[in-house]
Amino acid sequence: MTETGDAGAKGPVAVEGDAVLCFAPHVRFRFDEVRQAWVVLAPERLLLPDEQAVEILRLIDGKRDVDNVVEELARRYDAPREVIAGDVVAMLKDLVDKKVLRR
Repeated sequence: MTETGDAGAKGPVAVEGDAVLCFAPHVRFRFDEVRQAWVVLAPERLLLPDEQAVEILRLIDGKRDVDNVVEELARRYDAPREVIAGDVVAMLKDLVDKKVLRR
């Protein structure tokens, strides 16, 4: 994921399998018609997620836990759960640290 702007402060937050994540109140995830791409908008920041990140972020709804997101992606792409989990958890942890997502 490509980021422009101030990264903000980072703090340790656990992103575990049973964690239910949502976008922070000040963050918007939407399709930008001008760029013809999905973007994550936050104050003084613009994130341009790649295709894989978009698929993960589209599953972040404040209802599903991380395990459910991993299971759905493993099912969709017929991929080993362990491989998907490593990538998903690392990305979500980074976004929680950047205060884009929260528990």
